[in-house]
Amino acid sequence: MPRPLVFGNGNVLLGIDDRYCIRDLFFPRVGLHNHLSGHRIGFGVWVDGKFAWTEADGWERRLGYRRDSLVGDTSLRHDGLRVGLRCVEAVLPRSDDYVRRIEVSNLGAQRVEVRLFFTHDLRINESDIGDTAFYNPFLDGVIHYKGPVYILFGGMTSHGGLFQYATGIKGFGGLEGTWRDAEDGTLSMNPIAQGSVDSTFSLQLELDPGQSSVAFYWILCAKSLEGVAASHRRLLETGLEPALDEAERYWRAYSERPRAKLAGLREDLVDLATRSLLTIRTQTDNGGAILAANDSDIMQTNRANYSFVWPRDGAFVASVYDGLGFHQPSRRFFEFCLRTLPHDRPAWLQKYMADGSLGASWHPWIVDGKPEMPFQEDETALTLHALWRHFDSCGDLEFLDDLFEPMVMPTADFLVRYRDPDTHLPLPSYDLWEERRGVHTFTVASVAAGLDAAASICRALGSNHAARFEEAAAETRGALMERLYDADRGVFFRRLAEDDGGRLAPDSTIDSAVLSVLLLGCVEPASEMARRTLETVRERLWVRTPIGGLARYEGDYYFRVLADQPGNPWILCTLWLAQALCLTATRPEHLEEPLRLLMWTIERAQPTGILPEQVHPLTGEPLSVSPLTWSHAEAIATVLAYAEKARSWSE
Repeated sequence: MPRPLVFGNGNVLLGIDDRYCIRDLFFPRVGLHNHLSGHRIGFGVWVDGKFAWTEADGWERRLGYRRDSLVGDTSLRHDGLRVGLRCVEAVLPRSDDYVRRIEVSNLGAQRVEVRLFFTHDLRINESDIGDTAFYNPFLDGVIHYKGPVYILFGGMTSHGGLFQYATGIKGFGGLEGTWRDAEDGTLSMNPIAQGSVDSTFSLQLELDPGQSSVAFYWILCAKSLEGVAASHRRLLETGLEPALDEAERYWRAYSERPRAKLAGLREDLVDLATRSLLTIRTQTDNGGAILAANDSDIMQTNRANYSFVWPRDGAFVASVYDGLGFHQPSRRFFEFCLRTLPHDRPAWLQKYMADGSLGASWHPWIVDGKPEMPFQEDETALTLHALWRHFDSCGDLEFLDDLFEPMVMPTADFLVRYRDPDTHLPLPSYDLWEERRGVHTFTVASVAAGLDAAASICRALGSNHAARFEEAAAETRGALMERLYDADRGVFFRRLAEDDGGRLAPDSTIDSAVLSVLLLGCVEPASEMARRTLETVRERLWVRTPIGGLARYEGDYYFRVLADQPGNPWILCTLWLAQALCLTATRPEHLEEPLRLLMWTIERAQPTGILPEQVHPLTGEPLSVSPLTWSHAEAIATVLAYAEKARSWSE
């Protein structure tokens, strides 16, 4: 399932699915670890002997956010129970606490007793071994803990705190869990359990016909028992309503900057950029990691996930943070990159965990019987490119100088060295899609851009290495034009790959990633190369169904739906096309097509504004992970490109 609602503050990330179950809970790092691992924190309602979980059929659900904020505002209605719920919720910006306000309405003609049930099926640190769940009478809450992770679940109504509770064994020895006890409205009051455990508690209300009353539910995260106790005291002293009000004010203030930056633009485009910025912030750890996605449902197809830092994705996200004037998350990302840069070979590997340790990989360390360190060279180059854009945006010369010797010079020197001395092309590495080894147009364009960035950094700092990097960038661009452009078809080859004889042979597959020659400034927008490449990509990769959109490349197999189409529509690829069209536009009417592609993106978003990686070519439903951080980054980049070109004609 997609995650139409995500909430976070850089330490805590919480994801809610479209049936209003909490399915992802990360603490103390975004992306590491998910204490639910695809299981759930469920919400159920009992009304005078009748019971329903929110994920069951029979509910009318309208999930949403309050405007310009990371405060959720969701309505639920169940005609069979004759009850309505309005839930306002947030992870608080300044504390590792999640608070949900639940307004319960009696839609029937009789006075009723209502019990709200909350069930917690955790795997702390992604394992169900050695967890403990217990009722703490001093805090009137249930605490799950293991090691340095303590999570307190609590709640209250006008009738008081927890009505009933239960802890127990789940998924072991034939036991289902305490959630099953909830369905008859009564819990066992078992106060503690260890091992593979879960917990459930209830809150009680009594409502006259047409009456509404408020309940609160909260999740508090800390690294010790004393920590959750302190959070509990602070939250109750602050007040639950004031805490939610403050969260909304904070996020509205956060959203003022993109709105000011995009003033005068169409409101729906400003909304797209603003919601994308807020979504990206939930996927960004305060330690600098920018996670690709944290939707754990991807593990249903593979026992792996997207909760990793790809330096390439992070570089694109950092650039849009800087483009909107948010420099601190970018700075932390570059500091994260410095910490993770290998010393023996200064090029980042495929991906990293949120704590900086090496991420899981499928790329072999031996190729054709020879040892080889697997990597995607574009990630190193694009990080340099993003660092220059960061400095160009904020002008922090001292920070740039701090990174110059330990990060800029080693990586730039590596880009220069890791080239064929005869062709000046980069040597083989893996592509941005992580599927193929070779010399890729996207990688070559990235290397040229990275070397240009290194030259600009050197000039800014007065280093005499600028000319060397500038010359290498020019050589790399020249090799790109000479060896990777297919003049007969008017499009760049996807890559050059070694044939059986060890020679580099062209791969003629049309790939949206070749638009990088435009987006990274390797070809002039007015050139014939740019025009023909753009036309060919648009013609060959457009998905010809009522949904439309641009596929990644011809024959894309990933979550493939239709054999007669090049692949599924990808959000970021469609937005690359829009950005390229903005760059090549020479008259105002040329912006009509990129505007249509931006509107296509808005239509493909969930009603809450969340963007997936790709969509179903027949239904438009989200496929793969949702939200994908990179999709939201490209949405912002496209809105900025559109606004810049539109303003260039109005000034």
